[in-house]
Formats: sequence, C-alpha cells, structure tokens
Amino acid sequence: MMKSSLWQGPAAGTAGVLVMTLGEKAEQRLTGRPDSLAPARTLERLTGMPERPGSQPVLVNLAMHVGQGTVLGVLRSVMSHVGLRGAGPSAKFAVVRLTSDQILENATGVGAPPSTWPRRELVVDLLHKTVYAFVTGAVADALAARSGPGPGQRHAAMRPGRHADVGPLPEGG
Repeated sequence: MMKSSLWQGPAAGTAGVLVMTLGEKAEQRLTGRPDSLAPARTLERLTGMPERPGSQPVLVNLAMHVGQGTVLGVLRSVMSHVGLRGAGPSAKFAVVRLTSDQILENATGVGAPPSTWPRRELVVDLLHKTVYAFVTGAVADALAARSGPGPGQRHAAMRPGRHADVGPLPEGG
C-alpha cells in the first residue's frame, strides 16, 4: 500500500496540477488576472534562492506549483489506499491543499491569511485548489482501486456505519 502510494501519488498529484493549471490559464485569459508570484517567492525563501523583485520567475513558480501538488498527491494516494475514496475525501483533501499553501506562504512572509484577501481572489483560489483536489482524488482512487478495497472499506463491509461492537479487522486482514 505505502510503496504503491509513493509512485501513484505523484502521478495523481501531477494530473491534478496539470488540470488545475489549464483551468487557471483559461480563467486568467477570461478575467485578465495575472500570474501569482507567491509560489516562486515562497520557494525562493524556503531554499534561500536570491529574490528578484519585479521579475517573473516563471520556472521557479512552475517548480513550486508542480512540486507541491506532486508531493501532496502522495497523501491523497495513501487516503485512497486505506479506503478513503470518493468526493468526501477529495473535499477534505482540498482543505489540506489550501492549508499547505497557507502554511508555507505565511511562514515565509510571502502571503497573508486568506481572511484578509479580497473576496474574489479567495473564491478563485478556492475554486482552483478544489479542481486540483478532485482530479488528484479521482486519479488516486482509480489507481488504488486496482488493489481492491482498502482496510477501511473492508471494515465497513462487516457492518456499514460506525458501531462500538464491530472491532478492528484481524491483523493482516
């Protein structure tokens, strides 16, 4: 399960980043919104790279954008392998993706808490990260399903719902 997640997760995360990026580019063409420099500035500060105010560090931006989405795909793959599949877990994963951005951007001083953002900017960010989470989840779920149900799904099959009288699966079950 975990070994599979180490290759399936990056594949799922990369698919999510690709679809999110295509959606962002389409939205930017329609709205005229410029590229965000926050991913590049965050990576520059995390790695100690020199910052170049006023420049458009496209490759650094892309590296952070793709790198973060790819790495987080591992977590979504683990979720899928243990049996957390479908829309509900993908919605929860959207929160993880947003939280990851906010921790890194706020810790480096690049970003500000979303509660201080203009409403339109917040909605756009939420939309794009949700697209990422659901695409990543769909790919992770499909790849994990090839291994059959996860432990959580097997446990639920014993008696649907959460019941005190249904103990854990036997070791290795």
